Amino acid sequence: MAASKEKSIKADANDGAYLGTRVTLRYCNMRKSAPKPMPPGISDKRARLLLVNASKWMNGSTLTYAFFKSPAKLTAPEAQKDAVRAAFAEWKALGIGLNFTEVSSVANAQIRIAFDPADGSASYIGTDNLSIHTNEPTMNFGWDLTTPYGHTTALHEIGHAIGFPHEHQNPKGGIVWDEPAVYASLAAPPNNWTHETTFHNIIEKITPDSVQGSAWDPNSVMHYEFEPGLILKPAKYKKGLTPKGGLSARDKKWVRTFYPPLPSGSAAKISLFQSHALNLKAHQQADFQFVAPSTRSYTFRTFGTADTVLAVTKKPAKKGAATEVLAHDDDGGHERNAEVNVKLKKGDRVNVQVRMRYVEKSGEAAVMVF
Repeated sequence: MAASKEKSIKADANDGAYLGTRVTLRYCNMRKSAPKPMPPGISDKRARLLLVNASKWMNGSTLTYAFFKSPAKLTAPEAQKDAVRAAFAEWKALGIGLNFTEVSSVANAQIRIAFDPADGSASYIGTDNLSIHTNEPTMNFGWDLTTPYGHTTALHEIGHAIGFPHEHQNPKGGIVWDEPAVYASLAAPPNNWTHETTFHNIIEKITPDSVQGSAWDPNSVMHYEFEPGLILKPAKYKKGLTPKGGLSARDKKWVRTFYPPLPSGSAAKISLFQSHALNLKAHQQADFQFVAPSTRSYTFRTFGTADTVLAVTKKPAKKGAATEVLAHDDDGGHERNAEVNVKLKKGDRVNVQVRMRYVEKSGEAAVMVF
């Protein structure tokens, strides 16, 4: 528990610490990855759609997560782990196409979870997790997750892990910050953030449409709570902004948009040397099955004027393991098409997945195997 020197009020140190007569909450520090450069001359529409679809997983993927067992500073009691498990289950219960499986070893996990109180709460965004060394955490929790604020924190960090940015940085919201007050507040305990960290997590506006949808959602689980005196406009939030907590209706809508429920039955079969049209809009995905008629190397390629992510995947041999990606290519922003080469044995059954990142008109792209 923490108490202000000026005012004898007790507060849960895991939710925030009283400074003077106001509460300063502890915030998520979204991990910063290397920016994805856009080629010169690219249209604004194309750039926006490439950004909104960046770092999203292939729908239908099984993502693995694990908790650090050592060193001690990265571990936590079972109740904290159960809170994270419950948050994964809550996202999955929305009926999304992603699956989450806990594994025992962090070395075998795509999402590696630590509980270092000195490092706050944080996560990398979506597939950026795959670029982090396997002995390093990709997600951290720095305070108690068994409180209502902690529950929302767990949902928030998983939201980052499946590809969603901070909602309060949505330029559609029109938030005008009292920037000196924001920098001063976040530089103080319990966050102790640098100017750069505060800018990256709060002040900096995300490029238009790299957020989900067109409207600002102040109740999104991806939105921070803000104390009075940090927001100048909209005027209604001068006295503070407190999301309702948990997943908002728009959170549920947009996670189902990017990761819709998987259709029943098997995917359509893709035939050798035949073009299969991709009647997709940006962010949609097509799934096919291919059975190798002989043992040799096969080329899978998209055609047309579109930006796509192409992956050839296989069900893991071990139940509950991560989806096995045999080959993957992202042609986003490049004047070429996605292409991968995979050596298969006769009878091998693989999934061919194409996620559309940008296309001028649905139906202007196709995929082929030869």
